[in-house]
Amino acid sequence: MAKLVSTTYSEALFETGIEDGSLDTLYEEALLVRQILKDNPDFSRLMNHPKILREEKEQIVESVFKGRISDEFTGFLKLIVTNRRYEEVDPILESFIFKVKEHKRIGVAYVTTPLELSDAQKEAVKSRLLATTGYSSMEVNYLLDESLIGGMMIRIGDRVVDSSIRTKLEGLEKELKSIQLKRA
Repeated sequence: MAKLVSTTYSEALFETGIEDGSLDTLYEEALLVRQILKDNPDFSRLMNHPKILREEKEQIVESVFKGRISDEFTGFLKLIVTNRRYEEVDPILESFIFKVKEHKRIGVAYVTTPLELSDAQKEAVKSRLLATTGYSSMEVNYLLDESLIGGMMIRIGDRVVDSSIRTKLEGLEKELKSIQLKRA
């Protein structure tokens, strides 16, 4: 159900942005609001408190965001509160941000390596990802995991390329175990 809610609201915001040409502004505001909410967990606790009336929550959204973000985005946040979906605000914003990035052909990759990569290596990875995907630009997040031993894992969306030594060793182990089972 949560997935459906976030998709429905994010698609509505996305379509609004496309129709009135405000997609870039809405995208920047979504990033900003998401960061504000992340930095202020007490705000979300307040907005999810069952004893605070919906009308009061709408007024809180109005007083906090009015003048800081567009009226359109403030209205969107108020709509989420009005429909009692505030607990889904982060997945809604995440889904919207993802839709905009896909629309703009901005890829997001997570590259996991056992050692820190140099700037030249990072640039080479980014260039290779751009060359092998349909994206026009790429946001690359580098993560460290010493258990990989060597090689790297790359995740873009739901696609994973795992060329780590750990995975190759695990594959060899399975292969050897299956050979031993056949002979026994």
